[in-house]
Amino acid sequence: MSSSSAAPPAKPPMRDALVAAAFRLFLERGYEQTTVDDIVALAGVGRRSFFRYFPSKEDVVFPDHEGCLADMTAFLAASGPEAEPVRRVCDAARLVLRMYAENPTFSVQRYRLTRQVPGLRAYELSVVWRYERALAAYLRGRYAGRPDGTLRADVVAAAVVAAHNNALRSWLRSDGQGDAGETVDHALGYVQAAFGTEQGATAQGGAEQGTTGQDGTRADPPDGAREAPVAHGGAPSAALFGGAVEHPEDVVVLVSRRDAPLWRVVQEIETAFGRA
Repeated sequence: MSSSSAAPPAKPPMRDALVAAAFRLFLERGYEQTTVDDIVALAGVGRRSFFRYFPSKEDVVFPDHEGCLADMTAFLAASGPEAEPVRRVCDAARLVLRMYAENPTFSVQRYRLTRQVPGLRAYELSVVWRYERALAAYLRGRYAGRPDGTLRADVVAAAVVAAHNNALRSWLRSDGQGDAGETVDHALGYVQAAFGTEQGATAQGGAEQGTTGQDGTRADPPDGAREAPVAHGGAPSAALFGGAVEHPEDVVVLVSRRDAPLWRVVQEIETAFGRA
């Protein structure tokens, strides 16, 4: 045999082959019209092989989330007491972003598919809930002993997920164009500004918000992540919405229709704070 003979290309791992076959069929035929038998036939494997990797057809659409969730849980578990809690959960959320950004084409295809199939949207929500629970579990441990520890943990976890997903979906709607990291950093900056100031001051001996470089200089947080006014108990104050804080201990709960326009929601908030 000639030494110049090219070696045959290596076959992709079976798991990757199943995902590739599934998405090829989903794009050609549609999700509902594609069966597990169709997928294994195209991949050249048996049904037993499919279910060895994926419990259901829905799972093949989200092949990377189990690993990412495990990475996030390990990342949070490795945190020391010196880590500022809100910054730590924001960094944990960036692990999810990295997963999406590593394969923009696949991520955009999956986003489009989930928009078309209600069952996949429901499945995706269950995945998001698991990420949120992982963040909240870490924060509950860090806020243990505080009267509002559980509430604060759940609120911060929900805020991190909401900010991350808002920015991520904006990037996906743009077909994966632009810097996804910059978009998510900007969104998470709001969360750190609203909830991270108090804990950061405790962990850093009252140091101002921002990051410290290797040369010892401090960098300001990204635009939109400036230090936010903090009301009684460390909660974000009404000044976040441009209102004065007359009774910082008050809590405002807004109930709105799901289809209400954003301007109407903002108007209701301003009315609650006496700015209407």
